[in-house]
Amino acid sequence: MAVILGIESSCDETSASICINGEIKSNIIATQAIHAKYGGVVPELASRAHQQNIIPTVDQAIQQAKITKNDVDAVAFTRGPGLLGSLLVGTSFAKSFALARNIPLIDINHMQAHILAHFIDDPKPNFPFLCLTVSGGHTQIVLVKDYFDMELIGQTLDDAAGEAFDKTAKILNLPYPGGPLIDKYAKDGNPNAYKLPEPQIADLNFSFSGLKTAILYLVQAEVKKNPNFLDEHMHDLCASVQDRIVTILLNKLKKAAKQTGVRDIAIAGGVSANSGLRKSLLEMGDNYNWRVFIPKFEYCTDNAAMIAIAGYHKFLKGEFVDQEVAPLARIPM
Repeated sequence: MAVILGIESSCDETSASICINGEIKSNIIATQAIHAKYGGVVPELASRAHQQNIIPTVDQAIQQAKITKNDVDAVAFTRGPGLLGSLLVGTSFAKSFALARNIPLIDINHMQAHILAHFIDDPKPNFPFLCLTVSGGHTQIVLVKDYFDMELIGQTLDDAAGEAFDKTAKILNLPYPGGPLIDKYAKDGNPNAYKLPEPQIADLNFSFSGLKTAILYLVQAEVKKNPNFLDEHMHDLCASVQDRIVTILLNKLKKAAKQTGVRDIAIAGGVSANSGLRKSLLEMGDNYNWRVFIPKFEYCTDNAAMIAIAGYHKFLKGEFVDQEVAPLARIPM
């Protein structure tokens, strides 16, 4: 039997999970509400909150899985990418736990873990598959050949898709985190109300900075003519913004599928919780005869279940690290 404790602390969620023989038994997430009043994550406050949350979160995960800490066979933790101060808390805890129990330590790439979240529940994609990984900090198209054999074939050249949602929300005077609110308002809006540009990037890479600027200029011009513009047209604005971001993402994914010939298509990362993206991907899958894989909502945002399942597959391969391991704010795929 393999019992893996997963630890995730890359940004502002402290999470712990127990995986037993490839089955997730618990997935506890402690969120940090303090960042809302600042309009974004404050790194120093995030790391302090992780210090407060890490022990009770791990304790709750162990209890929910109905095991004891003595049953844990290995500790998997997020090594990076992420906020260095936040990563330090999770890494330090994982190293201490592993040292005290004299059990193996497994380092996990956060972005690989988002992709491997697809192996938590059935149905699971077949190798090779394409994964569109979209979050606040990353937008990537990855050709997944095996559990840890992944080729990055497209990525953002500037802002990530999640960042485009959040910065647009600021422009629209929506509170943080604004991405889910744009999704909410978009459901009652007209996606064709405002024509927004699609960047003309020839390869599989993305760009969202120009779109963000276009939205800013549109809002500024309309508010100048009508001070109540945002209140009167919020639903249409959100629908138009969401539709354009989703279109940019899926047009590139369609191009990647055509180039590679791969028909198993997945999405991962925080933005994969967006209802517009999920709906449009399923429709595109029907049109192109793809097998589409979308994780449960709880496995889209940062969570330790994805760390634990990735750790389980590394455990089977015997891939461990020693106590000299250190977190990395930036780490290649």
